[in-house]
Amino acid sequence: MATIDVAGVTFVADLSGALFWEEERLLVVSDLHLEKGSSFATRGVLLPPYDTVATLGRLASVIARHDPRTVIALGDSFHDRDAHDRLSGPDRDTIAALQARRDWIWISGNHDPALPSDLGGIVAGEVAIGAIAFRHEPTGAAGEIAGHLHPKARVATRGRSMERRCFASDGERAVMPAFGAYTGGLSIRDKAFSKIFQTPGFLAHVLGDRRLHTIAASRCY
Repeated sequence: MATIDVAGVTFVADLSGALFWEEERLLVVSDLHLEKGSSFATRGVLLPPYDTVATLGRLASVIARHDPRTVIALGDSFHDRDAHDRLSGPDRDTIAALQARRDWIWISGNHDPALPSDLGGIVAGEVAIGAIAFRHEPTGAAGEIAGHLHPKARVATRGRSMERRCFASDGERAVMPAFGAYTGGLSIRDKAFSKIFQTPGFLAHVLGDRRLHTIAASRCY
């Protein structure tokens, strides 16, 4: 499996867009944006209402693959402040099953700043474990793993361009791709990333079909 180093800690980079810290048995996902479809529906934008089922299914697969002791969801787990109220009974049961026999931490995000206690797990603004700080919005601090920006990279391959989700990292900090089924992305060439990675030498770890492709951000467009 591919790995990404952050402040001296090695993480397994899962092709789903999750990170796994083997020594801590800790799985990290970001920006699930559950119930985004139903949120759009309230505004008259009709999307197929299957994003929550699809996202939780992918999450169940990665949890089964790594069997973490702890799961951290890095904020914007729900698309809006009321999204958790729109969860179906079966989706609530799925979340409860995923949480069984493991610690679960919901990091609050800008879309879901006030999560209720009946979702299971605990809610926190950020979490620090050793040299690593887990938070929603990146600050550029060393040892930080954050989400929020939904990084994606466009690269040229075999005469055509391809756009994929990616991890962005310079070895001291990382921004995770969005995990949710309906989430978009922001190009890693956007100035938002240059504020976090104050060197042009940071990397895009692009999620391919079968493996991670590590490319200099400067080669993306």
